[in-house]
Formats: sequence, structure tokens, C-alpha cells
Amino acid sequence: MAGGWSRDGAVQDQINASVEDEVQRARSRLPQGESLTHCQECGAAIPEARRRAIPGVRCCVSCQEEVDKARATFTGFNRRGSKDSQLK
Repeated sequence: MAGGWSRDGAVQDQINASVEDEVQRARSRLPQGESLTHCQECGAAIPEARRRAIPGVRCCVSCQEEVDKARATFTGFNRRGSKDSQLK
């Protein structure tokens, strides 16, 4: 069922595109390459278990938590616009 000027399935296409964008963004943040033996931020030793569990790890757990907090500020954007704009 189309709504207004949109074609059938347009809303689902927008949802799929948003999900695909988030998947690509998450994949781009995954570490790659050889794991470091010491944290690149503070110089502390990275445990062998962490290096085996996460290939390409660059930071110790505490520094990684700080990096993750800094990245959490990403909010993305609303592809569909506001609900009010759809009612006009």
C-alpha cells in the first residue's frame, strides 16, 4: 500500500538502507591486522587472551572503553524526516 507520493515498498527500502548503513559503519570500526602487545594509548600490556579473542586489538580494556564512549555520540540521521512533515 503506497502512502502519498511514495511507491509501494518505499518505506521498507528506507529501513533496509538505514540498517545496511549501520552494518557497514560497525564493520568499518572492527580492528584489523596484527594485535599489539601493548596499548597504543597508555602503554599497558594487553593480555594474550584479549589478543586472541579480538584480532587486531590496539588498546587495553580501559582505554577501549574510553574510545567506545567517544564513538557513542554518533546519532545518525532520520531518513524519513519528521512525522509532522509527512502529515502536510
